[in-house]
Amino acid sequence: MKEQVIMVGCRLNDQSVSSFHMSMDELKALVHTANGDIVDELVQVRERPDPATYIGKGKLQELSEAAAEKQADLIVFNDELSAGQVKNIDEYVNVRVIDRTQLILDIFAARAHTKEGKIQVELAQLMYLLPRLSGQGQVLSRLGGGIGTRGPGETKLETDRRHIQRRMDDLKKQLKDIQAHRESYRKNRQKNKVVQFALVGYTNAGKSTLLHQLTNADTFQEDLLFATLDPLTRQAELPSGYPILLTDTVGFIRDLPTTLIAAFRSTLEEVKEADVLLHVVDASHPEAEEQMETVDKLLMDLNAHMIPSITIFNKIDQADTSSVYIKNDAPSITMSAFREEDVEDLLHLMEKTLQDQMKYFQVEIPAEDGKSIADLKRFAMITEEKVKENDSQFLYKGFVLKEHPIHRVLKQYRAMM
Repeated sequence: MKEQVIMVGCRLNDQSVSSFHMSMDELKALVHTANGDIVDELVQVRERPDPATYIGKGKLQELSEAAAEKQADLIVFNDELSAGQVKNIDEYVNVRVIDRTQLILDIFAARAHTKEGKIQVELAQLMYLLPRLSGQGQVLSRLGGGIGTRGPGETKLETDRRHIQRRMDDLKKQLKDIQAHRESYRKNRQKNKVVQFALVGYTNAGKSTLLHQLTNADTFQEDLLFATLDPLTRQAELPSGYPILLTDTVGFIRDLPTTLIAAFRSTLEEVKEADVLLHVVDASHPEAEEQMETVDKLLMDLNAHMIPSITIFNKIDQADTSSVYIKNDAPSITMSAFREEDVEDLLHLMEKTLQDQMKYFQVEIPAEDGKSIADLKRFAMITEEKVKENDSQFLYKGFVLKEHPIHRVLKQYRAMM
């Protein structure tokens, strides 16, 4: 049974009306993703949030009446509240109160499946809880299941700071061990010079669907925010047959909680290891441009903004093409992930973008040197192959990574570069 939820937003004077509405629409989608049913929405306009109640006493009275009338189970605020504000609101309306950050953390807790994902979410929740323990006794004692209560479990947390700190230290140690394994895998990948593409973008832009279409991977695809939480890497082939790795990453969102960014830092930094980023944009979304800016800002924060990228304007079949915002400073494509010809066009663009980072070569190799021929076919992107001079030599044309051991073969046979 779905919980009955009242949404509360406060638009400050320096925030545009369109930006505020976009934020509230996102909160609706978050509540829907957490399996809540919105029964009412309250909006307050203020110069600044009220330090005690966030929305002021008059609006709080209105909220209390609405909660009683609608028989609400939960009130969700579209901002991060202080412990004092949560306590004051909770006491006045006598209904469980959470903020946007708790809601996002709750969704992450429900979606984490890998050991690393679960550790990261629990760490983020504890980082959020620790500074808010003071004065939360009544609020925490009301938590008996439902939205905002998944994860580490809040029983007795308000009385045991040392327990939380010890648990956080233990989680950080476990994460460090997992990161060591990740680093080992990363070094192995670099040693073998495997090319990696990373799908990045706003949550629900269609990254998991694209991963499935490009690799036939069994991915979770649903019209929900944060459908994918744990990074997933699969093998794929470009049109020339050149093998690559394709990684799906957690979706970005405006005002992503800082505790989540800190806890998921190692996962997010997988993006930095990519040779090419595939920035997936929901072209049908009315705020597509703002969503792109959010992703660009987060990529800059991760120091990944200099990596070559392709902008993919996805869901074009659902969009008003006259209003699609085209980014001109990077290769781009408008497409639908469900159209086979569009996926083929994307693969060709991926290959062309990768070729721009590689070195062109032309080389002739004697037919009897089977090992060099096999190595070249394995590690280079072959675009042309010809038999020459009575089958005694093979002519190869193609592209190779600028720093790769295969250059030894090219040098041996004096390749034209």
